[in-house]
Amino acid sequence: GIVEAAVRAARDPKFHRYTPAAGLPELREAIAVKTKRDSGFVCDASQVLVTNGGKYAVFVAFAALCDPGDEVIIPAPYWTTYPEAVALADGVSVIVDTTEESEFKVTVEQLEKVRTARTKVLLFVSPDNPSGAVYTPEETIAIGKWAVQHGIWVITDEIYEHLTYGKHKFSSMPTLVPEIADKCIIVNGVAKTYAMTGWRVGWMIGPKDVMKAAINFQSHTTSNVSNVAQMAALEAVSGDLSAVEMMREAFSRRGTLMHEMLSAIPGITCMEPQGAFYCFPNVRGLLGKSLGGEIATDSMQLADLVLDRVKVAFVPGEAFGMPGFARFSFALGDADLKEGIERLSAFVTG
Repeated sequence: GIVEAAVRAARDPKFHRYTPAAGLPELREAIAVKTKRDSGFVCDASQVLVTNGGKYAVFVAFAALCDPGDEVIIPAPYWTTYPEAVALADGVSVIVDTTEESEFKVTVEQLEKVRTARTKVLLFVSPDNPSGAVYTPEETIAIGKWAVQHGIWVITDEIYEHLTYGKHKFSSMPTLVPEIADKCIIVNGVAKTYAMTGWRVGWMIGPKDVMKAAINFQSHTTSNVSNVAQMAALEAVSGDLSAVEMMREAFSRRGTLMHEMLSAIPGITCMEPQGAFYCFPNVRGLLGKSLGGEIATDSMQLADLVLDRVKVAFVPGEAFGMPGFARFSFALGDADLKEGIERLSAFVTG
């Protein structure tokens, strides 16, 4: 298994030395093969950079693309790190708000409204953290064609690619819109699909000229990712997807359960999760009301109050540029999940 591969690598003196900054050749090759298998996108191993987690791939992608003052369009709600990575690259984040009604998905019309001469990159995330939204192939194609038409780069974060539920299916933009491939960077990693968050192995895939710059940048910042972690990742991406399918089924069940339980609480509305492992309910109906003798005026205060009183943790929407909402993770056991939402329900209806 994955841990055994790491143990073997740790015992092998050849992995006690520096290896190429871009990643172990066999892992880069395996990532190229895995990408073709899972998303249909064909690339060469030379276009793959193995990074210290998906987060560093995001940072390197923005560092490679952004000149000072370049604008990056980020749909909200967004994962907290994206605007910070843009700022570190001297870029300017342009946030586009989505709504519950649009299933937290951005439209071409909205993108066109904020496009300027400085627009350099669109960040595209599907399945999405925190909202759990998954773009349809039609929506993905429309956005990809818009980017091509205006010469805008797309960074597509595909880390939740295997976690989709019901009729919702993952689609990779550069596969559906091949003409975008020379202005598209894919970011991915082993964290979510293989439950390897702490191993810190991610990757980015892009056109050769950008990858050359990205590899150079990494060679001067972090050098190679730990060889032991890379060999563990090689075992993971080379394996079949049977364990991933079992995990997806468990998440699907938990997502449905959490959605049903949250939706039954007065003052909460919740979209059924389409992908990833989060519910992202609207909790505005709980604000300004007396809850256990206290009043929360925003979702941040609500999160503190619920954590304090019933020991249930959720991330307030403020963290994702969407106040009044809350992110609940269903990456936990069925019993804990039930217990947590029951406590929340009892507290707010008390």
